[in-house]
Amino acid sequence: MTIARWGLIPILVASTLLAWGLVLLPAGPARWTGAGVAALVWLFIVAFFRNPKRTPQGGAHSLIASADGVVQDITEVDEPDFIQGRALRIGIFLSVFDVHVNRAPCPGAITHAVYRPGAFLDARHPDVSSENESNTIGIAADDSVRPGLRLLVRQLTGLIARRIICTHGIGDRVERGELYGMIRFGSRTELWLPCAVPHEIKVKVGDRVRCGETVLVEVLP
Repeated sequence: MTIARWGLIPILVASTLLAWGLVLLPAGPARWTGAGVAALVWLFIVAFFRNPKRTPQGGAHSLIASADGVVQDITEVDEPDFIQGRALRIGIFLSVFDVHVNRAPCPGAITHAVYRPGAFLDARHPDVSSENESNTIGIAADDSVRPGLRLLVRQLTGLIARRIICTHGIGDRVERGELYGMIRFGSRTELWLPCAVPHEIKVKVGDRVRCGETVLVEVLP
């Protein structure tokens, strides 16, 4: 199992603390019980930072999921800053058991990036998209996807998630399925697409999707 590079230090720290805790426990049942609990905690931490290899589905016009999880909502909203009009927003909820790395939905150049401090509402709260801490990148998609297409990907914290990691910014380029960050613990990721662009939604609310693999939207010619 591949581990995301952001997990190496937390795993090392957790391993050290758990091992030290076991040493402090008295020999006998207490230590055996502690060893079992420590093993479960260590396995959870390692699993959280897993970064499985994924193969994008669809073709050049397919926008793939930026996160593992369940499609929580599919709505139309106003986006005045980058898309500058009505946008289709697909929200994906990530539980603490999901893979938490984020991958780019399509190839293109990052021409917009905004970090917003905010609250830490539960990622399923209806106001999470407007109230919680977030990091948003705007991608000018390659012409192979659709000429002139601009879309947003937003990382949002949740009740437990308190740290957003994004390795890319304005001027960087991403490829389809490329790793660009992660959110630590339960959270939400969104894809925003201009409503004016002809498209076909390939998922529905309640569907489970896989980061870097599942097609969310097919952009039409």
